[in-house]
Amino acid sequence: MFKIGDIDGLYLHPLDVIKVNGGDVMHGMKRSDSGYIEFGEAYFSTINFGVIKGWKRHREMTLNLIVPHGAVKFVFYDSRINSPSIDYFQEIILSKNQYGRITVAPGIWFGFQGIKDTQNIVLNIANIEHDQSEVDHLPLSSINYGW
Repeated sequence: MFKIGDIDGLYLHPLDVIKVNGGDVMHGMKRSDSGYIEFGEAYFSTINFGVIKGWKRHREMTLNLIVPHGAVKFVFYDSRINSPSIDYFQEIILSKNQYGRITVAPGIWFGFQGIKDTQNIVLNIANIEHDQSEVDHLPLSSINYGW
């Protein structure tokens, strides 16, 4: 059995979509926003409908995840020994209709699934450049969650 609740170090920030003739302006992140630590890099990932990517945990990187196109279900799991939310799961769906930015502290496991029958795009604005040596990976079956 798993617990669903607020994971310590995981924050959802609502973002503005400004309607403009000819195409919308979708805010992402400003230097003055909570969740901003410093800029390391920004990169996009795509995920096809129904595909699940996970589990992944960054030991040093703080992530800021945005979905500018499609819809993505994120699932987070806290296994940090000294965390007040140890063994909690938290699910968040982002899309243009549920537009926001998820800030993920280091040490939180996550997986994500494309849930719209289109190309689903995830933007990560990270505080450090990607370094494969600070990332841990587990197969989906390693964490007991019913996708």
